[in-house]
Amino acid sequence: MDGLRESVYRRAGLSLLFPTITFAIFFVAVFIASWLLMPRLRLWKVFIVLAGCVFYGWWDYRAVALLGVVALANFGFALAIARARGAGPRKAALIAALVFDLGLLAVFKYFDFFVVSAANVFHVVGLQVTPPLIELALPIGISFLIFRIISYVVDIYRGTLEPASLLDLAVYVAFFPYLLAGPIARASEFLPQLREPRDPRRIDASRAFFLIFAGLVKKMLIADYVATHLVTGVFTTPGRYTSLEILLGIYGYSVQIYCDFSAYSDMAIGLSLLLGFELPDNFNAPYTARDMRDFWRRWHMTLSSWIRDYLYIPFGGNRKGVRRTYVNLMAAMLLAGLWHGAAWTFVFWGGLHGAGLCCDHWRAARRRARGEPALRDGFWPVARQRFLTFQFVTFAWVFFPTRSDFASPFAVLSRLLTAWGGVGANVTLAVVLVIVLGVAIQYVPARATGLAQVRFSRLSPVLQGVGLALGFFVLNVVGPQGPAAFLYFRF
Repeated sequence: MDGLRESVYRRAGLSLLFPTITFAIFFVAVFIASWLLMPRLRLWKVFIVLAGCVFYGWWDYRAVALLGVVALANFGFALAIARARGAGPRKAALIAALVFDLGLLAVFKYFDFFVVSAANVFHVVGLQVTPPLIELALPIGISFLIFRIISYVVDIYRGTLEPASLLDLAVYVAFFPYLLAGPIARASEFLPQLREPRDPRRIDASRAFFLIFAGLVKKMLIADYVATHLVTGVFTTPGRYTSLEILLGIYGYSVQIYCDFSAYSDMAIGLSLLLGFELPDNFNAPYTARDMRDFWRRWHMTLSSWIRDYLYIPFGGNRKGVRRTYVNLMAAMLLAGLWHGAAWTFVFWGGLHGAGLCCDHWRAARRRARGEPALRDGFWPVARQRFLTFQFVTFAWVFFPTRSDFASPFAVLSRLLTAWGGVGANVTLAVVLVIVLGVAIQYVPARATGLAQVRFSRLSPVLQGVGLALGFFVLNVVGPQGPAAFLYFRF
């Protein structure tokens, strides 16, 4: 099964990845046609759905059927929920929608995983079972797609959203900037923007290009650099590296996954702005977090808020006592880990984060009981909190790159402890500086970033164009050769 899915990820390298000439040509064509058709809003919606289908189907045309099935089925479920009379029928319609949507996710992503896991349990007790595997190709971004559509039907059930037309829902499902890896824009955030044509005079083009360029820098000059020069080797063949190289590779993966995923989010937000649409922010300097609660307010914010609103609070949140709060936190994070991938390593990663959140809640409660703030303030206490939180998050990332078993992460950790005595050829000044830069950029004040955007926006269009052209030229010269798929395409 892993081999089949790896082939899918390799084929993704041939798809319309953001940092490629192919995508640039595609987007320019869509951008021009989009604004030409925008005054005729219904025709624009049809066009943008077709553009999303082309974008999604580029790597495998058969996957486009998934978009159609999800849109059609949930259009019907939403109408059934809205038109049902009485709490019972409404809840039944919602349950049917959730079973259908989660069933799709389970079949494509989890069926083989649970079947193989069950067979392994039988093997332990002495029973040999040959499980039936379906080995379906995993559609890229299916987890993001299902979470978006679940927010739609649940919000209709809660009465905070009205059912959309089939065409509007199709646009929401197939909008290509966030289609493969988020942000997880909720229907309540996106659908109201479809009510009227967007005004091209209100496009914040300066911010859009700033975000796109910043994303390309993080992806090509930081994430891909540490991946190709150290991280990939450390996590695939740890036995070839010294302990110092392993340690640097672990920190490098923390930098890689942040710069890789936040880069995609920045570019998705920027591309959407150019089309006239606002997407929610997804990152806010997560490695500056002071504890795990703060980390999840900053990391993949659209996912963490989704987990809070559609898992943690429905489970009971913190309303049913201290012990139940801890159970709810752990359950939500275990499911969040499983959402990332069909492997026990992801579940373990979620469990580590759940345990960290429980510990933070326990310590905060004890401090409040003594009449103290949840976290100590002051330079040294804050520095210590940030340092320890980053170490915990970095350690947990060790279990994230693999999707099969615990052999690989434990091999990395074992090598970390047993191969001291040498530096290693991969510990270079350039690698160290790029890793440090990947962490340091998160300490740049938001005010400074905002000021840079404002100053860029005040430049004449000619100077903006020249600056971007020079920047893209530099990226092309010093960046990696060939496109590299984003890490979160796997999830």
